[in-house]
Amino acid sequence: MFVQSQQWQPEFDHSSAWRARLGFVLISNDTVIEEDMFRLAPEGVGVHFTRSPMPTGCTVENLASMEAGLAVSAAELLPEFDLDVVCYGCTSGSVVIGESNVVRELVRGNPKRKATTLVTGVIEGLQALSARRIVMGTPYVDEINSIEAQYFIDKGFELLNVQGLNLTFDADITRVTPRYISEFAQAIDHPEADAIFISCGAMRAIEVIEEIEQATGKPVVTSNQGMMWKCLRMAGIEDRINGYGRLFREH
Repeated sequence: MFVQSQQWQPEFDHSSAWRARLGFVLISNDTVIEEDMFRLAPEGVGVHFTRSPMPTGCTVENLASMEAGLAVSAAELLPEFDLDVVCYGCTSGSVVIGESNVVRELVRGNPKRKATTLVTGVIEGLQALSARRIVMGTPYVDEINSIEAQYFIDKGFELLNVQGLNLTFDADITRVTPRYISEFAQAIDHPEADAIFISCGAMRAIEVIEEIEQATGKPVVTSNQGMMWKCLRMAGIEDRINGYGRLFREH
């Protein structure tokens, strides 16, 4: 069959992502970040994803191994489109590899794009809230907790309590219920803490940010909330978003 189409003149616009496009490099087993980013994205902001290989199990060795694949993964993010920001979406991976090393690899794979990391968003979110003394709750084993705690101390924070759930596999981390995350966050709070940080992009924590803040009277920063806040601000999107804590509502 031979087809000869008429001469059409399509009408074009700036697509559904008419305000900004954000690209995220995720770990192989993540199932939560995509849902959270779609939920948090304001109208007109596109969110796009690729994945970087990581062996099964959240260990220091496996997290460190991701550095070698970040540039290739970043290069696969929408090569025909302009991205406003490229972000590596792993809290513990950002800490183990190091923010500057992650950014270097993202830019190497996707030049001329602004690049950042999940943990950068968390740190800057806490700083925006004027939180210096914090408590940290994670799903990780204590080897990773110790590295992450020291990372935050080196960034100028005082950690009043650090507790981990001692989980190794993302398949388990993603199944921790939001109700339990809320109870966990409230249990680890400290009277002198300025804020509560719930770590890990695989934790379904954004669903209970408001609940924790109301129960404790303190701002809450979670990995995915902090990451999206940072990416939006880097892209020039200053929307105040209700329902996901003081960080989005006030900053």
